[in-house]
Amino acid sequence: MLQRIQTIWVFLAVLAAVFLFITGQDVAIISNIPVINIACIVLVLVGLLSLFNYKNRKRQILLNNISIFINALLIGVLAYWLLNLSGGIQFPEKGIEPVFPLIAIVCLLIANVYIRRDERLVKSVDRLR
Repeated sequence: MLQRIQTIWVFLAVLAAVFLFITGQDVAIISNIPVINIACIVLVLVGLLSLFNYKNRKRQILLNNISIFINALLIGVLAYWLLNLSGGIQFPEKGIEPVFPLIAIVCLLIANVYIRRDERLVKSVDRLR
């Protein structure tokens, strides 16, 4: 069922990955390899796959955990980029990019809580049969 509450949280995590893709165009960690863009595309694909695996809750939790891991790696990579970035008066708006993976992690953790709650509800109903 796509109208569950965890669907909204997973969708918000996918939106955070899309926003990171949009704002992370100027991030250059390795000279010619678009690490952030590739990670964002993978996050969107895993998130959409998780959205449409609503019948298999264990796989949905697994996909969300993979997404959380990729987002945690992205936070580390973006923190490394921020520490090596020259700042000051010329570049005052540095630092918005790591916020999006952090938002995605929080949304995915909340989605996992609701998925586990649904799993417990289904198991309790199966015991009554």
